[in-house]
Amino acid sequence: QVQLVESGGDLVQAGGSLRLSCAASGNIFRFSGITWYRQAPGKQRELVASITRGGETNYADSVKGRFAISRDNAKNTAFLQMGSLKPEDTAVYYCNARGRLLAEYDYWGQGTQVTVSS
Repeated sequence: QVQLVESGGDLVQAGGSLRLSCAASGNIFRFSGITWYRQAPGKQRELVASITRGGETNYADSVKGRFAISRDNAKNTAFLQMGSLKPEDTAVYYCNARGRLLAEYDYWGQGTQVTVSS
């Protein structure tokens, strides 16, 4: 069983920065596409950023130029560097690992809270 553990969430003022981490157990990390999602109160979960196993990245329009996703396969860890934070970035941020080995798999972390004060 694979576990994903997010960390790095905090309360920060608008304009500040945070770096979220997603640490994966097991040995599937390097085969996985990693995606960060977020869910604000009363809203649907939305994609924030993704990175393929080959390192290609994709971002939601709302975070382009402010957030950067990266991965360190040697450490089984993905990161989301967030800058120029806005109150509307306040949400629980979730890490997802998805891929296919013998079968498709789809794992989620428990989430980490990011709160941006104005």
